Amino acid sequence: MSQEPLHYRSITSLAAMLRSGEITPTALTERLLERIEELNGPLRAFNLVTADRAMAEAKAAETLLASGRDLGPLHGIPYAVKDLFDVVGLPTTAGSRTLDSAPKTAESEVTRRLAAAGMIVMGKSITVEFAKGIVGINHIQGTPHNPWNQTHCVPGGSSAGTAVAVASGMVPMGLGTDTGGSVRAPAGLCGTVGLKTTVGRISRFGVFPLSWTLDSVGPLTRSVEDAALVHQILQGEDARDDSTVGIQPEDVMGDLKRGAHGLRVGIPQHAFFDDLDPEVEKAVMAAADVFRELGAQVENIPYPEAAEAAAMNSAINGAQAALIHEERIDTVMDLMDPVVGPRMLNDRKHLATDYLKALNQMRALRASQMETLRDVDVVLTPTTKIPAAPVAAVDKSMETYMDYAGKYMACTNIGNRLGLCGLSVNCGFSANGLPIGLLLNGKPFSERVVLRAGYAYEQATDWKDRRPDLAWAN
Repeated sequence: MSQEPLHYRSITSLAAMLRSGEITPTALTERLLERIEELNGPLRAFNLVTADRAMAEAKAAETLLASGRDLGPLHGIPYAVKDLFDVVGLPTTAGSRTLDSAPKTAESEVTRRLAAAGMIVMGKSITVEFAKGIVGINHIQGTPHNPWNQTHCVPGGSSAGTAVAVASGMVPMGLGTDTGGSVRAPAGLCGTVGLKTTVGRISRFGVFPLSWTLDSVGPLTRSVEDAALVHQILQGEDARDDSTVGIQPEDVMGDLKRGAHGLRVGIPQHAFFDDLDPEVEKAVMAAADVFRELGAQVENIPYPEAAEAAAMNSAINGAQAALIHEERIDTVMDLMDPVVGPRMLNDRKHLATDYLKALNQMRALRASQMETLRDVDVVLTPTTKIPAAPVAAVDKSMETYMDYAGKYMACTNIGNRLGLCGLSVNCGFSANGLPIGLLLNGKPFSERVVLRAGYAYEQATDWKDRRPDLAWAN
């Protein structure tokens, strides 16, 4: 067995240990709770740790395993819940002080499925208020600390706490949501794996919304195989989310280890690579060479739809967010995060005609791209255009905040507007030791393909084996 510390083991490794009897769900949960207690102060990943509940769930998982009832590869594995997902008995704050803090009486579909698979809830991880922010800053509950640098660098958002919890070894998996990059950007900046699924693949029932058109659910993990395992459980139709109706699940595990040989990998000539940090460009181009060595067909491709999507205004998610928060903007905006409230207010300026035009433009681009990508399996791009920057530099003013936000969202936002799925994996580090993310984009509902490509790349490189030095945090 690997000498990897228990807190950094993958789900796959932990599952093997649980079934061999090398460790029990209670012992694993207890160790990770100790890890959370050690690190959550300096890293601020969780706003709520449910230690007693976690231990009770671990004992129940242990009893089932001892009786011969195995619920599958996720049985007995702890995880973090982004504080947008409703969990019975726990509040959902959405990173805000404006919501009712009463414990929820209904369960989100995804946490219900994970409970049925035997997973253990460790607590709620911090999100940007209402998920409205790619940088990861939360002035109300605290901004999670990117674990790769002692300097307080941004973790990416809005699934900030989830990414930090996974990257620092507090949990092997956490739930995230992605509207403009909120799974992929924090995964890229914190050196984890992040899977953005196609809208309709996974139910959003019981998830606090930002945009009913663009919101999607996905896991953050330490390995591509782990992301595939979780995706396999989460996907599937749910009548309470009509976007999923009629969408059939796919077997992502069957193709996962087929390798990259024969895959057609396209590198777009514009949009994704404009104004790119040189260190990021070097790492991404090196990743392209790895795919060539693995037998993939790698070539530059025109992708005009991506450039048009990048140039679109924010009318779709902006107008929808303004409607969702209409009463809140009128009554309690002074209680909202100063980098969220004013932007919510500004979202009201979108005209109905602008909103409808943007929807029509998005539909046309999504249709057009299917011909552009007809002979392409994976579109290879950076996850973010720059590595993580110090919070002090980003949060200096609203102007600096928006400037950095644009750099962190530039690549991922295109995928949301074009309906793509996407997988972010680590492809290197900057000179000051901060992770660089590689984004593997796939056509709608092709999660099976991007996971296959990501697994092949991950196995051919050693980036996945790097761990942050957290001596400063102890």
